[in-house]
Amino acid sequence: MTNDQEDQTMRTLALAAVAASLLAVPALANDKAIEARQGHFKLLGANMGALAAMAKGEVEYDAKKAQTHADNLFHLSKTNIGFLFVPGTDSSAMSGKTRSKKEIWDNFPEFGEKAGALAGAVAMLQTEAGKGRAELGKALGQTGGTCKACHDSFREK
Repeated sequence: MTNDQEDQTMRTLALAAVAASLLAVPALANDKAIEARQGHFKLLGANMGALAAMAKGEVEYDAKKAQTHADNLFHLSKTNIGFLFVPGTDSSAMSGKTRSKKEIWDNFPEFGEKAGALAGAVAMLQTEAGKGRAELGKALGQTGGTCKACHDSFREK
């Protein structure tokens, strides 16, 4: 093989490597979107879990802590996370990485309505959480119902 042929082969291999890396960028972006989305929902779950433990009597009810968790949920529910729902980041496209169903993208307006219902329920939870265990339990049940409605439609089991 001549030097010119070797140079051409190296250039071809270099271009192929660059092309392959560019093809990997969207997959990495999708992974990052899923990671961020899951982080958001883990924060929601951690705060809901702490409130549920208080409401069930598993831990002592503390009005100040309950209010803090409800405030956290309120702010999380107001966060615009639409950008985290990148097309192609559903469970059928990225099996094993997410439980988000393709139906989210097929019916994004309904998904948005359910997110809005969560925000409304959390706003009510925020006003009730610090009033007592009974009030917390009732409001938490309603909030959990909005979570379930969305999960039933848009999340794999």
